[in-house]
Amino acid sequence: MIRLLLVDDGEIFREGLEELLSLRKEIEVVGQAGNGKEAISFAAKLQPDVILMDVRMSGCNGVEATRSIHRSYPWIKIVMLTVFDDDEYIGQSLQAGAIGYLLKRTPVEQLVTAIRSAYSGYSQLGPTIAPKVFAQLSPKFSASIPKHKSRLSKRELEVLQLIAQGKNNREIAEELYITEGTVRNYVTRILRELELRDRISAVLWANKYLQSCRK
Repeated sequence: MIRLLLVDDGEIFREGLEELLSLRKEIEVVGQAGNGKEAISFAAKLQPDVILMDVRMSGCNGVEATRSIHRSYPWIKIVMLTVFDDDEYIGQSLQAGAIGYLLKRTPVEQLVTAIRSAYSGYSQLGPTIAPKVFAQLSPKFSASIPKHKSRLSKRELEVLQLIAQGKNNREIAEELYITEGTVRNYVTRILRELELRDRISAVLWANKYLQSCRK
């Protein structure tokens, strides 16, 4: 069961979302918060597995709340769910510790999939969000490819390419005929060698790498 906290300053939106998500047997909505301050308090009290967090709220906004919660409870996965796709909000949210960024127009089936993925530790970016993040990081990644490519083994490059395809650890393990534990070890080393913070950055780096290989 995935314990979920909803954070949004729109009460009607929160209640509607809870009604939809509560129909899923694997999801339990354990609470609702109307602003960032409440989110911080509820996160401490309820210890949810995943938080769906709005960005722009009065008082303490979603970015500030995400930073505070991630600092105190790094195991809680936070996915931003908002109407804003501004580059600034996206960058600030991911830097604050959010594992994903989705728009409120995301279909409920995709939202449920994103909640499951976040619970498993996999990053989620909406289809219009990924290009924005990639554009922000592209120059840095382009410069780092020659420097870091040689640090990865052939197997690690294979794992990285599968990460870029959106595959999770289990799927990668099945494709390469190795254990999930081995995949986790590869992912940890890849992030360390490429000096990347999370799986989102690894996906973006891998896409840039694959583009360079096709040139």
